[in-house]
Amino acid sequence: MDTVNDLSIFGGYGFIGSAYNAKYPGLVNARSDYHSKTQNILYLISTGDNYNVFEDLHKDIDTNLNTLMDVIGCLRNPKETVFNFISSWFVYGDTEQPAIEDGYCNPKGFYSITKRTAEQLLISYCETNGMKYRILRLANVVGAKDGKVSVKRNALQYMIQQLRNDEAISLYEGGHVLRNFIYIDDCIDAIHLVITRGKLNEIYNIGNGHSVKMVDVINQAKVLLDSYSPIFSIPTPEFHRVVQVRSMELDVTKLFSLGFMPQYPTPDEWLPTLI
Repeated sequence: MDTVNDLSIFGGYGFIGSAYNAKYPGLVNARSDYHSKTQNILYLISTGDNYNVFEDLHKDIDTNLNTLMDVIGCLRNPKETVFNFISSWFVYGDTEQPAIEDGYCNPKGFYSITKRTAEQLLISYCETNGMKYRILRLANVVGAKDGKVSVKRNALQYMIQQLRNDEAISLYEGGHVLRNFIYIDDCIDAIHLVITRGKLNEIYNIGNGHSVKMVDVINQAKVLLDSYSPIFSIPTPEFHRVVQVRSMELDVTKLFSLGFMPQYPTPDEWLPTLI
């Protein structure tokens, strides 16, 4: 696979950034003063869920928008820069599925809205100043080394922890909702593929091409763990109905056209790594 020798990473110490650095060592982590040391940028700075609205109305705006603008404002040669921006499937909101990159986006929730706004601001800046970009919209990324698993973020792995402890599991609508998961190793390979071979000024969905029902994954994990956890169906809370879509399927045709071949395409492959 192609290499990138002059990549500055913003947000390189989080779950995804650390995994990228581990697989492709020797790359540059950008400084805290927002100045990039290279003309190729991988940007991962972001909040992670829609819950900040209850504690800090400014957090998503400050992190997802203001910090991005600070970094862009410090670029020395925008016309020579390629800005690879990590986004999320959350930006789609209510849209026709499977969600395609040039389809309609109607995000809900502060995280979702600010991520979509960040995309639009980046595109506008690039078109105005001649800078090049790629936007990568990630599916749900799973991996054993994710240190920020909670009921608010990466709920699947949080429920796996509950299964391990034989605690009761509550699934919205019985878990009959579709999600796209991608194992961290496959996610890193997909990101690297896009930033080395992907077309400039394009958006790419990052997923493994397999949509799964939450209830099926939980039942499979329960068997693997020999868990005694009871599983209950509960109505979707009002907050989730307001800020998040019921199901999501991503169209990953563009990613696969680059030659992407996931090593962990289905829960049979990636679920045992989380157990």
